[in-house]
Order: sequence, then structure tokens, then C-alpha cells
Amino acid sequence: MQLVQQILFVLLAIAAIWIFARKVKFISRNIKLGRDEEFQSHPNRWKNVLLMAFGQKRMFDKPLVALLHFAVYAGFVIINIEILEIILDGIFGTHRLFAPYLGSVYTFVIDFFEVLAFLVLTACIIFLIRRNIVRVRRLSMKELNGWPRSDANYILIFEIVLMTLFLIMNSADRSLQVRAYEHYHDVGPFWISSNVSSLFQNVTSPNLIAIERGAWWLHIAGVFVFLNYLPYSKHLHIVLAFPNTYYARLQAQGTMTNMPEIQQEVLYAMQPGTVPADTAQEQHKKFGAKDIFDLSWKNLLDAYTCTECGRCTAACPANQTGKILSPRKIMMDTRDRMEEVGNNIDKNKNFVDDGKTLLHDYISTEELWACTSCQACVQVCPVLIHPLHIINQLKRYLALEESNQPTEWNGMYSNIENNFAPWKFSPDDRDRWAEELNV
Repeated sequence: MQLVQQILFVLLAIAAIWIFARKVKFISRNIKLGRDEEFQSHPNRWKNVLLMAFGQKRMFDKPLVALLHFAVYAGFVIINIEILEIILDGIFGTHRLFAPYLGSVYTFVIDFFEVLAFLVLTACIIFLIRRNIVRVRRLSMKELNGWPRSDANYILIFEIVLMTLFLIMNSADRSLQVRAYEHYHDVGPFWISSNVSSLFQNVTSPNLIAIERGAWWLHIAGVFVFLNYLPYSKHLHIVLAFPNTYYARLQAQGTMTNMPEIQQEVLYAMQPGTVPADTAQEQHKKFGAKDIFDLSWKNLLDAYTCTECGRCTAACPANQTGKILSPRKIMMDTRDRMEEVGNNIDKNKNFVDDGKTLLHDYISTEELWACTSCQACVQVCPVLIHPLHIINQLKRYLALEESNQPTEWNGMYSNIENNFAPWKFSPDDRDRWAEELNV
């Protein structure tokens, strides 16, 4: 019987890891659909990882929420260290493999895990209340209707179930230790589950074993299910926050990437003598971005890393004044388009034009022109996502490729083209205002 359980466990583990690896490969391929973007190594990259990904620095503008989130994050990462022991127990048919080697340290570690599990359980309940009863504005906007809202709830419920199973498993285990039953050797009382174990006083030992084993199997199976749910969920940021903060752009936040081709044309227009006589007609280069293929791989990594927390949208002045722009939706739309393109490639071996693009089919011109490039969304993102970079690329395409911009801009464009300034004055007349000053 024990051998059968070991074989089943190994098969379950292999299946879970294989399915997870397939999805990781799919996401990695999708991110690589973007253009190249070079990044120089710099010590500040590791500083960003430590402060933003590990330390969650930007979350602490709301201290209580930050502490609750940090408890969930730390609990998720640290408690899962125990998964190593569970996996080895499952493979070798042992029970609490590390206990004999660690002695009292083992009991302390399990105690620490239990405190974290309790904190995770409490925090997840509070987050469920905030989302579904208090209905915090940024967590109940219309772009979250449907799957995004359900996803957030599913993941919180999932974590509550996993932590509860962990504590039940330890409580039943502790009851069996006290009874010195078979291989349940006494490793000392646990801070939380020892108090719960009193509920099992009148339960027979065979039933206790069933409870302990049932909780053990459901817990590890739940972990494997969670592993494969993660890549389909916004909670993929648990993993991608680290590379995304490492590869964050280190330039000053307001720095925008200029386009040398446009700068050159402006120079030639203002100083015709600088145009080389033997310059061959250059092939037209697409300006800006229309679909995900025109964005950089960093833009696409940003989209997959988005936590959908809505801090960017809550900080957006355009959204606050009733305009339809939502930086969070920009990131969600980019990710959705990537998924659609990825499925297209899987189905057809290569991408087959589906008549859709990120611009227009997912993101409207009204959304884009509502953006003032104020950088508020960039400033508040906990994992250094840059929605504005994507917005500006799409706006460039609208203006330079489609001549699709607000009508108020057309006069300015014409003046710049003819007068080299936004104002409707010829260059010869531009300094006449100073004649009365005797300058």
C-alpha cells in the first residue's frame, strides 16, 4: 500500500511539473515576440529587486494593507519551504523526514510556519472582505468584471484552504504524536495546531490517521494545482516581480525615448544645408506600435507581471476626472492580446493574421488621447511596471502613421512644419515683439 502511494505521488508530481513547464514555455515565447531592448548591468538593479520585489517598498504608502500583503507574500514563500519535506516524504514513504536531524530546531521551524499560516489565513479573509463587501473602488472597477474579479477571489480562497489544511494536518499529527501511535514520533508541541488538536481527543486513532493523511494529500495536491493555476492568474506576479524589477528602466522617470529618425527630419527641415547630398532614399520605418510585435520584450514582461492592483488607475488624473483611460486596463489588454497571439501561433505553427491588433481592437484612441503623460501610474506601481511606455508607443503610431490625433493638434503640426514653431508667425516676424524694447 505504501509503495502504491509513493508511485501515485511521483506520477502526480511529474504531471504537475510537466504541465507547469509547458505554460512557462508558452509565456516565455510570448514575451520574446517583442522587439529587442538592451539593458546595461548596474548595481541598482539588485537594489530594485531587494526593495521593490522582496521589500515591497511602494506598498507601504498604505501601511496596514502593506503589512497584510507582506504577511501573505512571506507566508506563501516561506511556508512552501516545507513543501521540500512533503515531497521527499512522498517520494521515499517517510514521515517528517527532517525531524530526527533537526531536533528542537525542527519544532521551532514548524511553529514559525504555523504563525505565518495563521497570518496568511487572516489576511486573505480581510482581503476577501475588502473586495466583496467593502468594495474598495480600485478593486471593483468595470475592467475587473468577469474573470479578473473571480480570479482574485479564487486565489484568496485557495490560500485559505491550503493554510487550513496545513493546520489540520499538523493538529491531527500532533494528536497521534501524543498517543505515541506507530511512526508519529513526538517532536514537541506546536504553537497553534497543538491547541486545535484538543478537538480530536475523542477521535479514534484510525480516523485520526485518515484525517492527517487526507489533509496531507489534499494539501500537496492543492499546491500542485496552485502551481499550474498560477500562470493563468494575475498572481503570476509572485514570480515575475523579481525579473521585472531587475530589468526596470533606470533612467529618470520622466525620460522619454526619442526617435532619431524624427529628430533628423526636424534638423533637415530647420537646417537644409545639413542634408547630405548623396543620401539615398531610406526605407520607411514604422513609427510607434500597433500590435504587440512592435512593443519591446520589456513591455510584454510588464504586461504579464501586472498585479491588477489598480494603484496606477487610482492615481491617474484622467481616470479620476471620469475619462475612460485606465493604465491597469492597458496592461491587461496587452496581456490578453499576447495570449490570443500565442494561441494563434500554437494552432497554426506561425502567426496567421487574425485581422486584429492591440491598437483599436483592444485599446481605443479615446483611452490613449486621455493620457497626459503625467507619470502618476509609473510612480505608484509596486513592481515598477511602466504603462506609459506602451501608451506613448501606441500614440506615436496614431499620430505618425495614421495622422489620427485630436483636431486641435493639426494647426500646431502645420505651424511647426511651416514656421518651425507651434505659433502662427513666420520666422522673420517672430522677433518683432522685441522692437519696442530697443533690444
